[in-house]
Amino acid sequence: MTTAPSSAPDTVEPEPKNGFDRFFEISRRRSTVGTEVRGGVVTFVTMAYIVILNPIILSSGVDVDGDSLPFVAVAAATALTAGVMTILFGLVTRLPFAFAAGLGINSFLAVSVVGQVTWSEAMGLVVINGLIIVLLAATGLRRMIFDAVPIQLKLAITVGIGLFIAFIGFVDAGFVTSTGASSPPVGLGINGSVSTIPTLVFVITMLLTGILVARKVKGGILIGLVSGTVLAVVIEAIWNIGPKFTDDGVNPGGWGLSVPELPASLISLPDLSLLGQVSFGSFERIGVLAALMLVFTLVFTNFFDAMGTMTGLSKEAGLANEKGDFPRIKSALIVEGVGAVAGGLTSSSSSTVFIESGAGIGEGARTGFANVVTGALFLIAMFFTPLVSIVPSEVAAAALVIVGALMMSQIRFIDFSEFSVLLPVFLTVTVMPLTYSIANGIGAGFVSWVVVRSLSGKAKQISPLLWIVAAGFLLYFARGPIEALLQG
Repeated sequence: MTTAPSSAPDTVEPEPKNGFDRFFEISRRRSTVGTEVRGGVVTFVTMAYIVILNPIILSSGVDVDGDSLPFVAVAAATALTAGVMTILFGLVTRLPFAFAAGLGINSFLAVSVVGQVTWSEAMGLVVINGLIIVLLAATGLRRMIFDAVPIQLKLAITVGIGLFIAFIGFVDAGFVTSTGASSPPVGLGINGSVSTIPTLVFVITMLLTGILVARKVKGGILIGLVSGTVLAVVIEAIWNIGPKFTDDGVNPGGWGLSVPELPASLISLPDLSLLGQVSFGSFERIGVLAALMLVFTLVFTNFFDAMGTMTGLSKEAGLANEKGDFPRIKSALIVEGVGAVAGGLTSSSSSTVFIESGAGIGEGARTGFANVVTGALFLIAMFFTPLVSIVPSEVAAAALVIVGALMMSQIRFIDFSEFSVLLPVFLTVTVMPLTYSIANGIGAGFVSWVVVRSLSGKAKQISPLLWIVAAGFLLYFARGPIEALLQG
């Protein structure tokens, strides 16, 4: 594994080998073309599940007219948007942060939004959300808000995302499951034990990858992913375990999102029929205030999820300075907003920076060239969706846990001597995984920071912008009652 560049100054900065090297700053960031390729491949393998998961989530939502999105078309649109936005971000910012449909927003659309509007109108709201984010970034307001966040909270966001990534991995692998009881709400595996073969494959893959990373084996995460997938394919060929969810019900011992078996056909033409299916009629259908409240929720979720993710990834990659800022931050924030617009225009939901990019960073990716590799693989995946589905979520989950552990190491840089720092950091770190939302964790941290620090005699140290953002988060947390009042 290639380690992050040290924050200590180097005596001599490496000279770029050619124009390509100079553009992507590969030598400057102590990386190599091979490392970037490997990191880009690892990021893609870890993120490839979104091509399957996003269609599952979006196609499950039935809109106000009783219509749902076609699974195959959503899969193609998801891969197309992820590929284009990942490459665009890599070329513009030269940062190794890949893009795909955000899990928080797609769930919000499928569960809460389309019950009130049509799918095309919901995607219109996503486009508006993206345009607002682009405007905030272009005017510098988004950067000002980013700069107003104290370094302790930026580090806490990194640690919280690490725990969130790990928790996602544990849940996707079936290592942690819902008990269905009020206490405890979650438990180990099934009835307190690891009793399924897919979960056992997760454990084996995680330990193997952990050993490789601990021994600093180059390509350790990728080797672990490939090895785990091969093991899963062999096991499925021998025991024919099958999927967890079938037409006949639930198979508790089955594979999660995809069955690791060689498909009958490797190539299929992408269905791009959803491109451009956007309408802005929601303001007329449900009223201006109700529609604005939906946009407000989308903006807050998109804005702070992305900000938190980029903060965590840049810190893990060793690209952030002591204030948590990273190269070309304004361009990064603008392109991230463009991703939301692109996701709405393709009906694949808002496309944003993916925390799974940490897998590629953990493998050594430090530049935007890794994004070009990841994006190209997503574009190819449009034609090879059956092949992408070979990697089971249980294997990809192992990489997420490893990356989560790596990101959690940033906690060592936080000074916990003041309780007015400790409590907001603690809430930021814990609320993210426990509520399955980066935005919720950031909001809890911001609000508690403002309240506790100001009433502890440190109000003058808090940026006025942070007060405004904290007030906005209070509205965000109370959006349910506010929407009920507006609809009433």
